[in-house]
Amino acid sequence: MLLHFDDEERFAQQLAAAANLAPRRIARHRFPDGELKLTLPPALPPRVVVLRSLHQPNEKLVELMLAAHTARELGARELLLVAPYLGYMRQDIAFNPGEAVSQRIVGRFLASLFDAVIAVDPHLHRTGEFGAAVPSARALAVATAPLLAPFLERRVDDPVLIGPDEEAEQWVRAAAAGRYAWTICRKTRNGDRDVEVALPQMDVRGRDVVLIDDIASTGRTLVQTVHGLWDAGVANIDVFVTHPVFVGDALDQLRAAGVGSIWSSDTVPHPTNAISVVPLLAEALRRL
Repeated sequence: MLLHFDDEERFAQQLAAAANLAPRRIARHRFPDGELKLTLPPALPPRVVVLRSLHQPNEKLVELMLAAHTARELGARELLLVAPYLGYMRQDIAFNPGEAVSQRIVGRFLASLFDAVIAVDPHLHRTGEFGAAVPSARALAVATAPLLAPFLERRVDDPVLIGPDEEAEQWVRAAAAGRYAWTICRKTRNGDRDVEVALPQMDVRGRDVVLIDDIASTGRTLVQTVHGLWDAGVANIDVFVTHPVFVGDALDQLRAAGVGSIWSSDTVPHPTNAISVVPLLAEALRRL
């Protein structure tokens, strides 16, 4: 059985069909003070998959806590979480004294609720293995890179793939797949919306460029990179992000900067969705 919430109905139906699961919706009621009441199907099979993509994650983490405990009371012996986008992974160390290391805290929380966790391209910059971020559960990270090279092949003629910062290197290298030239920029972050980007030494004059990153939130890093690439004489700039969080005017800023196409996967519902991760997640479920 695949348990899901009403705001992910379409994705849930697609995943259930691909993975041969019976989809069932978790009903939500919100009390006047904001508290939630969840209602699950009254009888559950021994193995249950819960779908929840964790963009805007704060309330959803409470939902997962309520859903997981209730599912076990209703007969589920094995619980698997499919979180196409797994939030709270970026803070993997304390940069300043007293900071909460959210990756470690949220990862342990999810591992305490679920026997397995599947996520797409989780943001693991310094951590390395997904199992280190989500310990004591079978943690499986699914990569979009195998889908990206053939996708670009049909849309861009021999592009250079560029990551806007060092953290994007792992995704850019994998997406290049030996087919495309690639490089990364260097970023200095002065605040959530204040970044400086230094371009790589590669000569990109007259080239088509595809900027690749795992997450786009405010979009400021991408915008700064775009401005620098235009100054460097590139011919065209497109953008692909795995997780299109895009808050505020991020998308408008990218378009105003002169970006051509903006593509994303459907880990987060967004008008830029162009690649479906459903087949990857269905295969991951079969592997588990």
